Amino acid sequence: MTGLSFAVVGAGIGGLTTALALARQGHTVTLIERRTGFSEVGAGLQLSPNASRILIGLGLGHALQRVVGEPERVVVRALRTSKTIGEVALGPFMRERFGAPYWVVHRADLQTLLLDAVRSEPTIRLIMGRKVENIENGPERTELTLATENGHRETLTADAVIGADGVWSKVRQALGTRPLPSFRSAVAWRATLERGQVPAELARNETGLWLGPKGHVVHYPIANGRLLNIVAIERRKEPVEGWSAPGDSKTLLDHYAHVAPVLNQLLAKVDKWLLWSLFDLPAESMAQNRIALIGDAAHPVLPFLAQGAALAIEDAATLAALMPDDPAKIRQAFATYESLRVGRARRVQDEARTNGRIYHAGAIVAFGRDRVMQRLGPQGMTERYSWLYDFKIAH
Repeated sequence: MTGLSFAVVGAGIGGLTTALALARQGHTVTLIERRTGFSEVGAGLQLSPNASRILIGLGLGHALQRVVGEPERVVVRALRTSKTIGEVALGPFMRERFGAPYWVVHRADLQTLLLDAVRSEPTIRLIMGRKVENIENGPERTELTLATENGHRETLTADAVIGADGVWSKVRQALGTRPLPSFRSAVAWRATLERGQVPAELARNETGLWLGPKGHVVHYPIANGRLLNIVAIERRKEPVEGWSAPGDSKTLLDHYAHVAPVLNQLLAKVDKWLLWSLFDLPAESMAQNRIALIGDAAHPVLPFLAQGAALAIEDAATLAALMPDDPAKIRQAFATYESLRVGRARRVQDEARTNGRIYHAGAIVAFGRDRVMQRLGPQGMTERYSWLYDFKIAH
């Protein structure tokens, strides 16, 4: 029995994983990307066991081990004093408890690895430099109108369409009138720094999390330990344009002027920052007729639980596992996919918003937060998210 034909829109981490997972299930995939090439823009991302387990299952484990890092722990500190508030167990504890590692990786390294795997699959066709202008969500087939930058148009038909095209998804619009993602009054400053430039105290194989009322900072080693990924959150009333707007170092240093000296020293070492405005949109409909959504196209999530990429990878694997060989059964499979994913996506979104409030808490709430972290201890802090990390694909 032959498989189905899918058009996957968007060749980011989620789209690449979706295409690969579908191809491994015997389906034919056309992967459509509006960019004309893949750039190095982006920094680090975290692959908790719920995501690394899936990538390993797709046969990518050995390749990933050459580019990932595996921090031993998260050290939580106070922004102003550098006092240790608590720790979160990673490393061996994660592997033993959840049967899969907690990895960190440069986004470009993961994208390259996935792209190589996709290009090795004969049933995946990757087309670049095409944007989706229109989607017809028919009862028996879907039809996409694609356009190049010079205005050339072409029509593509498939049994179904998967939208993996990010926060401002064109495919999501095809599901009808939907609310737009909401700006959450925060901007992420992103950068990488050569490990040799990092203060020795912060150059260990661990993740640093610095908490304060005006924002927080996260850093961890990527690129097999060669670079330190740094993300600093700034509260703002208005978003910046685009996903990689350049940031003025002085603005960030002024915002974090009263932090602990070692953190100030780290931030001051960076000479190139990129800004990313933080949006989310509560998960609602993730499928309709012959169209389904994954990742940020379905449920943009704030980064305060480090689950954006992981959720997209979960979506991709779940969707592929549910797909039938009979085109007449696609709509039912998509309905099952939505029922399995919406509740989990909402819970992750809620937890991420809650973390944002807790990270930036004032003195009274912060006192209670710190006491809870100390009482739970490193393993207890990890166990709080056992519901998240222990995810297995439902069939």
